[in-house]
Amino acid sequence: MRGSIDGLGSSAPIGAMLPAVFADDDLAQRFVAGLDDVVAPILNSLDCLDSYFTPALAPLDFTRWLGDWVGAETDGTEPEARLRAAVAAAAHLHRIRGTRRGLSEAVRLAFGVTPEITESGAADWNARPLGPVPGERRPRLHVTLRLPAPMPADEHRLDSLVAAARPAHMPYTVKVTAAERTPER
Repeated sequence: MRGSIDGLGSSAPIGAMLPAVFADDDLAQRFVAGLDDVVAPILNSLDCLDSYFTPALAPLDFTRWLGDWVGAETDGTEPEARLRAAVAAAAHLHRIRGTRRGLSEAVRLAFGVTPEITESGAADWNARPLGPVPGERRPRLHVTLRLPAPMPADEHRLDSLVAAARPAHMPYTVKVTAAERTPER
């Protein structure tokens, strides 16, 4: 938590702002110096305010709060680098939410691995009206995630992430499997 910091000087000392009659008054200068110690952390935070809203620079506890504030898909267990990336990408992900790309990005940011997504939808263009409808009649979505060391909680985390980021009308299934290891030479 941020608070008073020993030895932190004020960026705007109150003693220098006093009327000239108090410039040489030792009691007045010591009194406002005590106030400077209290006000210095606040002024420091205000001087660096833009850094608090930049996830790469903000303190970790503030970044977690900022993630809740912007609706980042985090659960509190991700490493710091992945948390900061998810918070930084939250606004962009809200713009593409409900799309295949948005779902893929949300899963990649949460797990660090790009998922395999299969779906029933399709798009087509035809100069003649009443052409064949592309895709399948019944909507479906399946997300497969291949992790190096899957844990039992990963499937639940993926399920909740897909439920939040998929198109609302789309039934879905998820599967977490172990990634195939390639032999090293």
